[in-house]
Amino acid sequence: METRTDDARLLRTACALVLLAASGLAGAQATTERRAGDAPAAATVDTRQESAAIRHVAEANDEVQKMLQEPRMRELLQQAKGVFLVPRHGRAALGVGASGGTGVLLMKRADGQWSDPAFYNIGGISAGAQVGAEAGAIALVLNNEKAVNRFMQKNQFSLNAGAGLTLVNWSKIAQGSLGDGDVVVWSGTKGLYGSLVSVGVSDIRYSEKLTGAYYRQDVAVADVLAGKYSNPHSQTLKQALSGGPSSSVAPTPTPRY
Repeated sequence: METRTDDARLLRTACALVLLAASGLAGAQATTERRAGDAPAAATVDTRQESAAIRHVAEANDEVQKMLQEPRMRELLQQAKGVFLVPRHGRAALGVGASGGTGVLLMKRADGQWSDPAFYNIGGISAGAQVGAEAGAIALVLNNEKAVNRFMQKNQFSLNAGAGLTLVNWSKIAQGSLGDGDVVVWSGTKGLYGSLVSVGVSDIRYSEKLTGAYYRQDVAVADVLAGKYSNPHSQTLKQALSGGPSSSVAPTPTPRY
């Protein structure tokens, strides 16, 4: 009788050990699966987008250097509330809007310092009679909060008379008083900004991908412009806009969280 009881106890113990081992194996397997599943989620930075964003900022800095060669441009930037820089744009044909381009927006904060950039894709501009001309670089100097607030739109928007904004040709502003108009239009292509004043820039859309890649996390445009995020690659551009020294060397990006 005691032998049967001992056998039963041994059988129950063996079953318990088997169940315990199976449970541990399943738990370890589940942990391994979770870790394997977590790996792609951690690697969310698109290095190609990040490189493209860094390049756009460097090209924007090059355009600011050209802008500062214009008489009185430094004074205009000191008074500005923001600036939208599009270093490159597509080709334009007679009466046909060019499409495709990326712009960077920087805002003047309450402390007088320039924010880090937010990135936007743009749709069309018109080069008017500039048949087959390269649209080239454009810069829109935002003179007031009304112009700046257009960039807070969640959906696509335009900077033109239809949006209630007055665009002024830089070549005219340079000869007169500063600050007239909501937006001052500058272009690196001779004759282009005259057409931009009459037509404006349309189909502007916030680029979550480029901005997120630049700061290595998803960010809201309002937080970027408020100074909650930064990237060392922006320093040269911000210094140029402030009239400070410029350098072509930028450190590896280390976003501030």
